[in-house]
Amino acid sequence: MHKLLVLGDKDAAYATGNLQRGGKNTAASDHAWAITRAVAADAVRVGWNRPSFIQVMLDGPYKAGQHARTLQHRRGYDKASAWLQRAWDGAQHYVFSTDPISTRQDFHAALTAFRSRVECTPWKGIAGKTDLRNLIARMEICARAGSWDHTVSERDLAERMGCSRTTAHNSNQRLLNAKMLRQLDNGSPTEGARWMLISRLPSTTSHHWSTPKGPEAGGAMSGPDVRQADTGADIDSRSAGQLMHLDAFAHHGLGGSGLAILAALAERDGQSLTELRASASISRSTTYRQLDKLKLLGLIRQEGELNHLSPTALEGIGTQTADCTDPVAGWPETAERLGTVGTGERRRRHHEAQRIHWQHEQVRLAERRQAARRAPLPHPAVAQLQYVRADGCVIDPTTGEIIEDLYVATDGRWIFGQELVHGDRNECAG
Repeated sequence: MHKLLVLGDKDAAYATGNLQRGGKNTAASDHAWAITRAVAADAVRVGWNRPSFIQVMLDGPYKAGQHARTLQHRRGYDKASAWLQRAWDGAQHYVFSTDPISTRQDFHAALTAFRSRVECTPWKGIAGKTDLRNLIARMEICARAGSWDHTVSERDLAERMGCSRTTAHNSNQRLLNAKMLRQLDNGSPTEGARWMLISRLPSTTSHHWSTPKGPEAGGAMSGPDVRQADTGADIDSRSAGQLMHLDAFAHHGLGGSGLAILAALAERDGQSLTELRASASISRSTTYRQLDKLKLLGLIRQEGELNHLSPTALEGIGTQTADCTDPVAGWPETAERLGTVGTGERRRRHHEAQRIHWQHEQVRLAERRQAARRAPLPHPAVAQLQYVRADGCVIDPTTGEIIEDLYVATDGRWIFGQELVHGDRNECAG
């Protein structure tokens, strides 16, 4: 927050692209409003009062207060002060109405709430299922770290998700654009990049969203609450996290849709086709196709209109049913039947080869930088000590023979005999 106050939002972490009524683009004002609210929330947490906050934003030379100072220049101190007061009041209400995270137990409670929202959010399409895997993998890392800040490289993340590095990179970009993820640094030669998982409710940072008439009396948070419609999505993310890295759930195997069906049934067993479409957030045709595939493997049995998990389905062990006469005996056999066996091992070998190549490149670049920092070679015209004998004669350092017509001038540079005046030439004994 100190960096945000002094330098401003250099990484555009609080940028939005909203449109006001009438089509006028107010992205810049919404961006300034989000920055001001963030600084105000942190000021409330550390014990500032409202006059101190207004004074810092208007009188200080800080980037975060540039919009407020511009508003003061154009419309006067009262307008700018009222704008900052609304930001302070909204931030104060938010801070006081939110449970603070002061211990590790508080963080795990917040992580559980975030996991519940992720599980009840519809993640549609291949990209949506990939983003779901990304968030599940990051939630497991954050749970061990005890903080929203975590360290992971793209290759390690791809291995946890069960996808390629390019797929993981594209998923990271989508989550960054959705403001659900923030990259804190680019990592180091020995550690991966640092990230922050952002747990946030539907956005209410824009004063144009919360009050239809814009920033007028009543406060920036006086408008109606933004609520997401109940779509019926509901999965067990912990079961999905244990299965998603397996070869059976690779792109050409069961994939993300098969993983979503198993996770949905793990959360609530015995669902009809319509219920399963909603809880797994997949299309009707995909539901039919994946259910037929899972029934042939013996992982799902159908009783009337309801679909049930086999007793050992999450271990990859199927049971014999009317639709399956040869059930699978584990996830490796499932991957073998689906033709995706060895996908994870090939991915790990490829990533390891990339890591080794990258380490070699780092060593080569370090040697190149070290060579550039060395003392530069002397000028060719400057005489070297190994070529000059104690009596001043020039010799060949390899053979020790005297080099005729080559001398050292008084300034330490080479000079040939024909360039010397006859009276200044010194004769050297053999």
